[in-house]
Amino acid sequence: MPKKCHKTSVGGQALIEGVMMQGPKGMATAVRKPDGEILTEYHEIKHLRDKNRFFAVPIVRGIVGFVESMITGYKCLMYSAEVSGMEEIEEAEMSKFEKWLTDKLGDKLMSIIMGIATVLGFALAFYIFAYLPTRLFGFIDKHTVADLEPFRGAFEGILKIIIFVLYMFGVSQMKDIKRVFKYHGAEHKSIACYESGMELTVENVKKSSRFHPRCGTSFMFVMLILSIVVITIVSFFVPTEIKKDIPILWVFIRLLFVPLIMGIGYEFIRYAGRHDNLLVRILSAPGLWMQRITTKEPEDDIIEVGIASLMAVITENPEDDEIK
Repeated sequence: MPKKCHKTSVGGQALIEGVMMQGPKGMATAVRKPDGEILTEYHEIKHLRDKNRFFAVPIVRGIVGFVESMITGYKCLMYSAEVSGMEEIEEAEMSKFEKWLTDKLGDKLMSIIMGIATVLGFALAFYIFAYLPTRLFGFIDKHTVADLEPFRGAFEGILKIIIFVLYMFGVSQMKDIKRVFKYHGAEHKSIACYESGMELTVENVKKSSRFHPRCGTSFMFVMLILSIVVITIVSFFVPTEIKKDIPILWVFIRLLFVPLIMGIGYEFIRYAGRHDNLLVRILSAPGLWMQRITTKEPEDDIIEVGIASLMAVITENPEDDEIK
């Protein structure tokens, strides 16, 4: 078993009735099937950084890694929906019109639906987290005696954080999402148990923490905090007329800096995974707090899935997955 306070590079993602993990043995998913069996399978994964050293350069690797994780995460979610029987449930609940579409379009229907859902999802995310804060700031600035323009970057960043927290809290109240968040908790607790040097058993995992500094939730919060700093600096170089009169252009200017913020955030998360100092604790605190919303305490059967996914990707030598 790993030494005490082992800092592992293993990470994963909660799925529908399952958990995905990536480690020295590759990527594996463990999904609970309708009959109660846990199906553990390995999946091929190709990283751009393995093909070109440029994609492994600090900052750049964070941008590439984020895009790859989005693509991989989507594929794993679709896979878990199929294995867990979710697709059969949805098929049984389909309306006559939906069944007619399925008969006419067959397998293409799901691709069309997911394509439309993806476009609508990105459009909604753009509006809520990029355009809405700008419009809200404009409204508040217009109805305030004081000139808030010098504080636009910080103000919009704070509004974005408030919107993000409210959004995640609202989503967390959905029944299906609550269950996914339990698998998220099982993923974290399994890794925490492994890092502490305890044997990977249900009882040991139950005693472990469900909060982890390398979580995607922490990454999102670090990005939001960094965006306040970066956009505040950028704001000083953009004419006030553009920010006030052409808000959509100001939004796109901010979006140009998202890759940079993403890359810096990734490097911090890696640093936070290896260190425990005052700076790390301060910057990690908001993300760890948010994990109280995005992770839930899992039941024993959910913990078993988390353990199965972790066991599938680690070796007997902890140094194989030590964070470098």
